[in-house]
Amino acid sequence: ASSALGYQGVLMQGPQLVACPFGHASELAAREALQQVGKRLLNATANRGAKRNFQQEAWETVGENKDSCGKLLERLARVAEGEQDDFRDVPLWLADRTLFQRRVLAACQAIPWGETRTYGELARLAGSPRAARAVGQVMATNRVPLVVPCHRVVAASGKLGGFSASQGIAMKRRLLEMEGARLPTI
Repeated sequence: ASSALGYQGVLMQGPQLVACPFGHASELAAREALQQVGKRLLNATANRGAKRNFQQEAWETVGENKDSCGKLLERLARVAEGEQDDFRDVPLWLADRTLFQRRVLAACQAIPWGETRTYGELARLAGSPRAARAVGQVMATNRVPLVVPCHRVVAASGKLGGFSASQGIAMKRRLLEMEGARLPTI
């Protein structure tokens, strides 16, 4: 689906959100991003047994997921226009995440619109104050940017840090400016 932030997509496993890439130049690019996430998860969970297996049919927005995907895409499009939404009601598929990673994602999701936190602050909020680098790794593998707003996490040095979503740092800066966040000065 097209939005003010480029093409976006939604991948769900039942009622849970698995991925929602955005910022792509075409619908095809967004679909390819979703397929790559699905393939990575299929490969990663194949050796963990059926209990955590990611189902390939989650790639398709059919049946009961079609309505959920459409509504979530509409919400994401409104956020791309500048409307605030914390997405805390959206259930996330986190079966492949460790307890630490889940705490980091939850702490990141709690960062209010227009505010930022450093990687170190997020580590502290997640209960692991010395894990700033590990927090950076969790942010780098965030499959649900905007829903878990990793663009709001910046380096303690005053730099924006990285951003793995399409268009990288330029998109991170654009999102923070859209939210009216105070940008790092360096």
